[in-house]
Amino acid sequence: MAAMTSAGLPNREAEELRILTVALRLNAVMFVVGLVAGLLAESVGLLADSLDMLADALAYGLSIAAVGRAPMFKARIATISGTLLLLLGGGVLVDAVRRVWTGSEPESAVMMAVAAVSLVVNAIVIRMLARFRKGEVHLRAAWLFTRADVVANVGVILSGVLVLISRSRLPDIVVGAAIGLYVMREALEILRRARRARAEDATSGT
Repeated sequence: MAAMTSAGLPNREAEELRILTVALRLNAVMFVVGLVAGLLAESVGLLADSLDMLADALAYGLSIAAVGRAPMFKARIATISGTLLLLLGGGVLVDAVRRVWTGSEPESAVMMAVAAVSLVVNAIVIRMLARFRKGEVHLRAAWLFTRADVVANVGVILSGVLVLISRSRLPDIVVGAAIGLYVMREALEILRRARRARAEDATSGT
């Protein structure tokens, strides 16, 4: 029998809960920072990055709710997370198209500074979640979310450099749209894994 904590959870699940809680708090803070910075800096890339952080925070919250629950419940959690991420990625693409027509003046220094802080935060989180990359579907989804964040952070830093050099808003719009597309691809992967997990659970239950 697995060792239990004082809260009544097996040690493994208690460790999952602790790590996911830390990840949720870090991402929630960086969502607020990125959103405010993105609005002030008129940066599609930062806004996309902040929405990605929000999706992560919600995904971690849903994953926390899944700890100790049945496999089918965990697959449903992954489905909700993937759907949310798909919608947010689409919203970023819409905003990128809007800014092509309405214009913007992204602040490269703010973009690079905030994205660099986000990269450090996500590096910490992905290190904590690395043990879950081969785990249950809701935990794999959390790891995929964070991997997408790291790619997004690097993209925003590079776009900030290009904005500074070219004095053009186009790098920010292009990178923001690319982050949106990448986020949507990750969402589809999460949904695919969730469907597979539901099918496997249904098969094992027959």
